[in-house]
Amino acid sequence: MAVPLSFAGKVVLVTGAGGGLGREYALAFGERGASVVVNDLGGDIKGGGKSSSAADKVVEEIKAKGGKAVANYDSVEDGEKLIKAALDAFGRIGKFDIQYLVILIILNGILRDRSFARTSDLDWDLIHRVHLRGSFIVTRAAWNHMKKQQFGRIIMTSSAAGIYGNFGQANYSAAKLGLLGLANTLAIEGQKYNIHCNTIAPTAGSRLTQTVMPPDLLKSLKAEYVAPLVLWLCHEQCQENGGLFEVGAGWIGKLRWERTLGSIVRHKDQHMTPEEVRDKWDQICDFTSATKPATIQESLHTLVEVLSKVEAGEGLRANPAHALASSTSGINPVKMTFSYTHMHCVLYALGVGLSTREPDHLKFLYEGHEDFSCLPTFGVIPAQASMLEGGLGSLPGLNFDPTKLLHGEQYLELYKPLPTSGTLTSKASVADILDKGSGALILLDIHTYSNHELVCYNQFSLFIVGAGGFGGKRSSERAVVLDVLCCSLAALYRLSGDWNPLHIDPNFAALGGFKSPILHGLCSFGFAARHVLRQYADNDVSRFKSIKVRFVKPVLPGQAIQTLMWKEGNRIHFECKVKETGAVVLAGAYIDLHTASGTEGLQSDLVFAEIGRRIKDLGGELVKKVNAIFGWEITKGGKTAAQWTIDLKTGNGALHKGLYNGKTDVTFTVSDEDFMDVVVGKLNPQKAFFAGKLKVRGNIMLSQKLETILKDYAKL
Repeated sequence: MAVPLSFAGKVVLVTGAGGGLGREYALAFGERGASVVVNDLGGDIKGGGKSSSAADKVVEEIKAKGGKAVANYDSVEDGEKLIKAALDAFGRIGKFDIQYLVILIILNGILRDRSFARTSDLDWDLIHRVHLRGSFIVTRAAWNHMKKQQFGRIIMTSSAAGIYGNFGQANYSAAKLGLLGLANTLAIEGQKYNIHCNTIAPTAGSRLTQTVMPPDLLKSLKAEYVAPLVLWLCHEQCQENGGLFEVGAGWIGKLRWERTLGSIVRHKDQHMTPEEVRDKWDQICDFTSATKPATIQESLHTLVEVLSKVEAGEGLRANPAHALASSTSGINPVKMTFSYTHMHCVLYALGVGLSTREPDHLKFLYEGHEDFSCLPTFGVIPAQASMLEGGLGSLPGLNFDPTKLLHGEQYLELYKPLPTSGTLTSKASVADILDKGSGALILLDIHTYSNHELVCYNQFSLFIVGAGGFGGKRSSERAVVLDVLCCSLAALYRLSGDWNPLHIDPNFAALGGFKSPILHGLCSFGFAARHVLRQYADNDVSRFKSIKVRFVKPVLPGQAIQTLMWKEGNRIHFECKVKETGAVVLAGAYIDLHTASGTEGLQSDLVFAEIGRRIKDLGGELVKKVNAIFGWEITKGGKTAAQWTIDLKTGNGALHKGLYNGKTDVTFTVSDEDFMDVVVGKLNPQKAFFAGKLKVRGNIMLSQKLETILKDYAKL
């Protein structure tokens, strides 16, 4: 039986929890270990009156079952008071913060139903104040607490009336649909802080529905049939974000937007007329080739395409990549499981060229070895299964010739050594669709978990020849070793799960324009990674952190791969060539290694290595823009651990490590950890300065030019 979902250590605030749905949520969270703040003003259905009895009764019920709960009687328009009540009750014991407000269930229940002509200002304003403004006020009060702890779950309560409209509820419908817009924006803004916001439209028996539903139907629509969805959406295991769900009577369904392909009804240098709209009305309303935009960016893709089509005098057409770009969102990934044994690890190791002839290869080939390990690059295998069986196969509207699919780039990051057997769960989502003109570039993100613990992350860059021209964006916002490849290597590697006939069938390869079957790009990827691992990490898989490569040209089985490597800090740069032809097959590649156990290392070394490379490539341009010399003192444990000087004033620029004989224009002193937080955007430099974390000597105004130096530091 699956492990029950627990909310121990979590603080839950439920507004409107004195009865109906709110009461059911509060009781359910209390039974599963949460500390519950039961908020209810105690007013009547029209928003009048006030009483503490409803909230007190629910608190007593929770405590009677051994749970923890406190009552709060404030209005949702006093959001700060609600959050303060939660923090005062559960946020602090003695001097130590032990729990934070992490879950917010907003359920504000009053009605003032009138036909539209009879709706007064008071009817309109009161509903909006309680439902929409009240939700805004409470969420705003909780938001910074959730950001600080890097976790939060928010449930907004909409209604079928808000989604579809309902006679006599213009005020209520408008407020409830407004909540959906608020929730969608919170989902976007909160995602990087692990704050998820979802919306539900429940149908259940309550004081709001008892006046419009027959008694028999009310009995069938119990609040307890809604609570399980709310609990799952609020659990830390649930990655749903920005979703809209209808729920009731034990049924749950997810909603999404759908849009017709539409029709262009104007021509270049001509007036657009209502007659043209009339004549194309059927086409405008035809859902045959409908798309499903999930973000504002996807919505705008069509308008960009329209502008180019009008200029060219063309009409809209259904393009596979266009349909994909308009119907896919990275918020809700496709899940796939991958089960394997030690045999799969050994087969993979053999497939990337390991041999029993080499004694240090044995730890990857013999399951009885005391240090038997799985090669780090095996992490692409479960991810690839998700890509082929779930990530691409589940995308609506994506129909393409498989001979036109090319693997462009690959990024793999390992968070812990891969187990040598077990079941992994991968979640695949399309991160972006780019229009490269001659083709469409799909960026596919795949996160792989072992027992809910993230073990690795892959990003596949896939190019579909001939699928471009749909009006999408062109760019996204995301030592020497020689190995001779045996002629049957592709046949062996495919046993790891990549069954593409391109790598074994000459006729299929010919359809793709190749003279003979080619080696899997990820096989070359594995060869290069094990070369680096052996050369610089003594085959210690625990030191492997991440790998990034760009696939340039194919390799033929029987050719020899030459891997050229050079080390900068903990980053190993490498390039792979075919010895016989000199053709580069892997470029722009690097592997990041963790610092070896027992040795000192600074995270900032990688950043300065990147800055050094940028100066080599763009030094002259940076000197013109910056014209200054920056000194850096990186501390660790309160002591200076490294000194760097970035000279963007002399010649084509230079990076110096250690003591600098010249004079700097400005010098920064910062800890290694805070430096990294500034670089990746977790810490604002101005806040760091005023908090004493970043000390500056010299011309402080030059700090404004730091962005020119540090920008674009990222994994991809």
